Amino acid sequence: MYILIGVIVVILLLVLWAVGMYNGLIKLRNLVQEAWRQIDVELKRRHDLIPNLVETVKGYAAHEKGTLEGVMQARSAAMSGGQTPAAAAQTEGMLSQALGRLFAVAEAYPNLKANENFLALQQELTSTEDRIASGRRYYNANVRELNTRVETVPSNIVAGLAKIGRAEYFESEGAEREAPSVTFGTAAPAAPQVTPPTPQDSIQDSPPPAPPTA
Repeated sequence: MYILIGVIVVILLLVLWAVGMYNGLIKLRNLVQEAWRQIDVELKRRHDLIPNLVETVKGYAAHEKGTLEGVMQARSAAMSGGQTPAAAAQTEGMLSQALGRLFAVAEAYPNLKANENFLALQQELTSTEDRIASGRRYYNANVRELNTRVETVPSNIVAGLAKIGRAEYFESEGAEREAPSVTFGTAAPAAPQVTPPTPQDSIQDSPPPAPPTA
């Protein structure tokens, strides 16, 4: 009788443990999905800002056609649907590089750099990039926690039974997603000034006259 009760208690404890482990995995998976949705919202906002930015630059630098088209092509690639987080990180990294080239071009146009619309768009884009970077850190932290649970014993047993797999990180090698950093109006360092020698210094530095010969 006592043995049967003990077996039932052990089974109940195992069931409770499995349920708790399963609920923990589901919670982590939901956190990962919610974190990705927040990033996706900011990415869409980023994509929406770029056409206005390109049009503003075009008004001052229409002949920079290659740079402008490169930004729009990178934007189209980043907006393609059905991308995994790793693939999205790659295309967004390419878009960041294209934007960096665009802001580098803007350095050569003082009137563009002083344009209020351009400055406002640049500020909006920078703020959006900051939120994307913050969301990426939160998302990757949750992915790391979920993947650890999925791969380690004994939670990997429950993950396998529930078909809960690893999640992808939102990052890619060689493609930084930080906001393009451009500082307008930075002057080049001045060359060191050399003070010419004075006539007195020349006299002091001259060798003494040779003594007269007999």
